[in-house]
Amino acid sequence: MEENIMKNKNALAVSAVMLAILMLTSFFWAYGKEDKELKKEVVAAIDKGLVWLKTQQDEKGAFHQPIGMTGLAVTAFLRHPEGKYKESDDFLQKSIKYIVSSQNPDGSIYDKKDQPALPNYNTSIALMALSSTKNEKYDDVIAKAQKYIEGIQLDEGEGVTPDDKFYGGIGYGSDPSTRDLSNLSFALQGLKESGLPEESEVWDKAIKFLQRTQNNSETNDLSSTALVGNDGGFVYYPGNSKAGNDAEGIPRSYASMTYAGLLSFIYANVDKEDPRVQAAVKWIQNHYTVDENYGMGMQGLYYNYHTMSKALSVYGEPTITDAKGIKRNWYEELAKKLLSLQKPEGYWANEEDRWMEADPVLVTSYAILALEAGFPK
Repeated sequence: MEENIMKNKNALAVSAVMLAILMLTSFFWAYGKEDKELKKEVVAAIDKGLVWLKTQQDEKGAFHQPIGMTGLAVTAFLRHPEGKYKESDDFLQKSIKYIVSSQNPDGSIYDKKDQPALPNYNTSIALMALSSTKNEKYDDVIAKAQKYIEGIQLDEGEGVTPDDKFYGGIGYGSDPSTRDLSNLSFALQGLKESGLPEESEVWDKAIKFLQRTQNNSETNDLSSTALVGNDGGFVYYPGNSKAGNDAEGIPRSYASMTYAGLLSFIYANVDKEDPRVQAAVKWIQNHYTVDENYGMGMQGLYYNYHTMSKALSVYGEPTITDAKGIKRNWYEELAKKLLSLQKPEGYWANEEDRWMEADPVLVTSYAILALEAGFPK
């Protein structure tokens, strides 16, 4: 009898193990199937968006004005997850030649007739586009553009010391009185993605400015002289937030700048376990959403999607644990949101026109780049 009981127990144990294996196999098969289907849907959405985007190119190769629009579009084509477009494609060659021919003697890449001029944004985005070609023939153009951006970073060359609250920052380039996180973030993206060496002084100087745009009193050295929060998020520039101030007068953190801050810290070679990075991640966990640019509503929504995808991709974690303790597959949720917002013709649009997001060329480029940045390898 004991022998029969032991046999039954062993049989039950084997059955339980087999059931567990079967359940796990089914789970991973279903998850893998769902992931595969999503990737197909994302590629289809990217393809549709790029087909529409191609129709917006003019005779000289520009995708609307300013030149940064063309740079974003070219980058979107060249970063297709399946490599469907090549730098040698005739229509892309036309755009690339347009970008290269727009380089000024000081290395900047923009048309001085465009107003507002925005030399930093345009040059930084041009760097992203040219580096995406992976063609050495543009190395000299890239090197000159890098030198220009390095030169507009506020530092001792402009007669300021690290005590200046804007030290290490970069602004539009056309207005010497302003430095902000958005401009700095684009500059660092252009420099990093075009291969500026880690030993460049740009990175450490940028970190100084980044710390001062973060609501983190432990590392923000302006906290003794200015109102600084402690939620780990980021604002537009030291002491100023596009989301306004809270009841105590502290500039409010908001999503697009917090993602820009996270991306910039990592691009500036700050370790992902560094308390400054983790403070930013904590803010993102507490305010995670793909429905809006948290703190700004629909304003800057697609800028936010683009920056979110790049920041979380380089951070390197596939999930974000939200304020309720739920693990969120951020790319899956972001991709599904973007797919739901795509127009039947293939483009994306934002009804909130702040920061030029009424332009579907800009918004479509942002959306495609967001889908490409986080695309599962």
